[in-house]
Amino acid sequence: MHVTNRRVITDMKARTFRRHVKESFKSLGRNSWMTVASVSSVTVTLLLVGVFFVIMMNLNSVATSIEEDVEIRVHIDVAANDEDREVLKQQIGGITQVDSIEFSPKEEELDSLIDSFGEEGQAFKLVEQENPLKDVFVVKTKNPTDTINVAKKIESFNYVSSVKYGQGTVESLFKFIDISRNVGLILIIGLLFTAMFLISNTIKITIMARRREIEIMRLVGATNSFIRWPFFLEGLWLGILGSIIPITVVSLAYYYLFDLIQSKLAANNFIKLLEFNPFVFQLSAVLVLIGALIGIWGSLMSVRKFLKV
Repeated sequence: MHVTNRRVITDMKARTFRRHVKESFKSLGRNSWMTVASVSSVTVTLLLVGVFFVIMMNLNSVATSIEEDVEIRVHIDVAANDEDREVLKQQIGGITQVDSIEFSPKEEELDSLIDSFGEEGQAFKLVEQENPLKDVFVVKTKNPTDTINVAKKIESFNYVSSVKYGQGTVESLFKFIDISRNVGLILIIGLLFTAMFLISNTIKITIMARRREIEIMRLVGATNSFIRWPFFLEGLWLGILGSIIPITVVSLAYYYLFDLIQSKLAANNFIKLLEFNPFVFQLSAVLVLIGALIGIWGSLMSVRKFLKV
């Protein structure tokens, strides 16, 4: 008996849900102009959000790449022997913020310096001369922002001739990156709130035009949840429909811009754009989710004033 009752209740809920889905689609058709207005509002807003996301995510990727390239070069005193170098390495490794330590002998340092001059530098290889450079420990920190503090600690160790990490430039770089990320985050949040406000107002106009329908439903005994469901689904469809054009435009634009810009930056390992796949698919999922959530939120907030909650 209980099993039968459960099945009946489940069937009723399924039929009710199917009814809500059908009603939501019928409502979109009946209020076609309002639907177009709502979808257009979502489209324009999500297009701006999508473009801004592409810019900010790529800037963040470049900033992260730059941060990862920051390193500390510890020049070892020429008086240090193998045992002294090992002690120094253990001291540096004992700093909790240190992630890796690589030893670069002065011969490699000289070769690297000569290679950096290109063809002109090859002439130095033909000249026999004493190597004026020092052995180096190349140190990287777990968090790039710890570079400055770690460098200052290393300076106090024995057998350290000098410590170089791009002093002055690194501080300015980290400050610029922090400001850029904070400004980007604030702008994204502001843009999303603006989107929610514009879309909810557009949907509110749609619902106000149907206030009599809501009042009639309440008079015949419909519950608040029964009334909300069609509007909930309408908001969902509006958000998803509104995300189609932004996803298409942003994806195509990024596809062509990626090929165009990346080909010009091919020789520059310093700056790289995010790969088309999976970035665009991740961005598409985010835009669909934002559109759906904004549409649902706008519908539910707008219908509240007509319901006794």
